[in-house]
Amino acid sequence: MRAVHYISKETLNLHVIANILEENKSLQLDATSVENIKACRAYLDSKLKNQDAPIYGINTGFGSLYNVKISKDNLTALQENLVMSHACGTGNLVPKPIVKLMLLLKIQSLSYGHSGVQLETANRLIDFYNQDILPVIYTQGSLGASGDLAPLAHLALPLIGKGEVYVNDEIVPAKQVLEAHNWQPISLQSKEGLALLNGTQFMSAYGIYLLLKAHKLAYVSDLVGSMSLEAFDGRIEPFNELVHMVRPHNGQIKTAERIRTFLEGSELIEQEKKHVQDPYSFRCIPQVHGATKDTLRFVTQTFITEINAVTDNPNIFKEADAIISGGNFHGQPLALALDYLKIAMAELGNISERRVFQLVSGLRGLPTFLVDNPGLNSGFMIPQYTAASIVSANKQLSSPASIDSIVSSNGQEDHVSMGANAATQAYTLIYNVERILAIELFNASQALYFRKPLRSSPFIESVLLAYRADVDFVSNDRALYVDIQNSVTFLNNLDIDSQEIFD
Repeated sequence: MRAVHYISKETLNLHVIANILEENKSLQLDATSVENIKACRAYLDSKLKNQDAPIYGINTGFGSLYNVKISKDNLTALQENLVMSHACGTGNLVPKPIVKLMLLLKIQSLSYGHSGVQLETANRLIDFYNQDILPVIYTQGSLGASGDLAPLAHLALPLIGKGEVYVNDEIVPAKQVLEAHNWQPISLQSKEGLALLNGTQFMSAYGIYLLLKAHKLAYVSDLVGSMSLEAFDGRIEPFNELVHMVRPHNGQIKTAERIRTFLEGSELIEQEKKHVQDPYSFRCIPQVHGATKDTLRFVTQTFITEINAVTDNPNIFKEADAIISGGNFHGQPLALALDYLKIAMAELGNISERRVFQLVSGLRGLPTFLVDNPGLNSGFMIPQYTAASIVSANKQLSSPASIDSIVSSNGQEDHVSMGANAATQAYTLIYNVERILAIELFNASQALYFRKPLRSSPFIESVLLAYRADVDFVSNDRALYVDIQNSVTFLNNLDIDSQEIFD
């Protein structure tokens, strides 16, 4: 029996979401959410029955067609036409874990009772989530302002028996899946298409997914950086608590403390040094890694606020007897945060590659390119090239998407966030950072071999032992791409306590 997560007004955060995903929990609306959805829908039905005045998106056209009044007989057709006409996505397919997060976050937003959907609609989205029926969605098409219109249209298409879905890793027509489950297509009522398409769940799902990974990589960068520091015969003094208490940025303090803990009991770090200083890529690890951690804290708070909010339009306020067309779908807060995330994570890769460069340079008693018989063997010469190439690509990806805007909808939507582009750029960039850190781990583990018989800390030695089960020491040249991929897999599979990652 699967554990259940109840959709409620309780705040979603990274801990909760990680737990839902790791335990593969099913979703269910709690009683309050059910009542909120039903009461809002009943209010909207009553409003439409008792007045003929135009209400944007409910009995009017959309975007620049907001002045076109739609008759009551055509309201279902209006909403279904909206979903179909806006399903204009193209490009690569959105990864399935992100699609699943989109479903979760859309359900959460609809549950507050300010969107006007039928209970049946929300429950069908829950059915999709629980049965792993994941709509096929494309990465390109959202301007990140009128909500993520195109991606969310693809999310909504299967509700009305259109579009395609994943079932057991196959892509099949949604209509076929509905028939297999004896589900009738949802007959969308007034406002429902707009409630489903308006919203920031494409940007938000990418952001949450990437934050889960980015927080882990921030930990990994400290771990691998510690190993490189040991391999380079670095000094511990720059990590002394006194240094960081007089410049008390939270991330800086946390990084220095973590590295001191990682290196506790190391023979290497305690041996007498011949040099009085280390290069910045070692000495300034707390300052650089720490700044990224502080950025992650800001970005996380932005996304936690967003995923616990109502982001469609118009918003329905039953108690105030008001239906208000506003702009909660605009993705500017997320666009800026995603750009900031890109820059901060790129810097973890940037400084990591610099440590790799130092390790292969034949300094401090290490052999050139970390291999015996350099010349006959090229050793670790080219992994540094690979890391440098990825770092350069990340610099290009880090260019802010949020500073761009293109007018759409005949000028009605005249400023857009481009946050969806920032989201897909961040996805590529953060996976790039993982590859750079994997290359650093590969180099650091090799370099530590040449420090024997001195040993690192018990913790670092335990990591090395586990790593060596996947990646052997390089005695002579071989095809290193396999080792790099195995290093990526090793980092991806590292089991780290979420309390250590997120707090």
